[in-house]
Amino acid sequence: MTVLPRNSRTLFTALVLFFSAFVSSFSHADSDPGKVIAGWIERVALPDTDGVFKAKLDTGAKTSSIYADKIEIFEKEGDKWVKFELVLKDGEGNERRIRMERERSRRVKIKNHDGIHDSRVTVDIDICFDGRKRTVEFTLADRREYLYAILLGRRFLEEAAVVDSDETYLTRASCKSDE
Repeated sequence: MTVLPRNSRTLFTALVLFFSAFVSSFSHADSDPGKVIAGWIERVALPDTDGVFKAKLDTGAKTSSIYADKIEIFEKEGDKWVKFELVLKDGEGNERRIRMERERSRRVKIKNHDGIHDSRVTVDIDICFDGRKRTVEFTLADRREYLYAILLGRRFLEEAAVVDSDETYLTRASCKSDE
């Protein structure tokens, strides 16, 4: 058995680790492009609406939230569903009201900025973020007092993006099929 000097063993170990990481990165390249660096404000598209809207990426919020009103819970084939109207501003600042109907995901308690807990329903809505279509769980909330009608929280960010708080608009608001 050959014994390598200590410096050679360290170098050999470092090379093995480097090449393992290098090869491993290629094996996942096609299945998961990974996280992107995004600004604290980005544009997202809602494929069901043909609209592009501003969204705030908020690492302080766990769950994503979207401005909705006329929220009505009903039963459909034994499941709880929600009818609601999204209230969003397009790129020119014009208000768009978009009627939707989705199966209710769950009901959550959210602590608002006053420290008061609100009970909200959540629904899954598809968005296009940086060229990829993603299904996001949103709480439906009255966000009229906020600057941004769409807030993307940590549950979304943990799989999609790292936020650079000095930047805005680093990503594309489209899905690959739109390009």
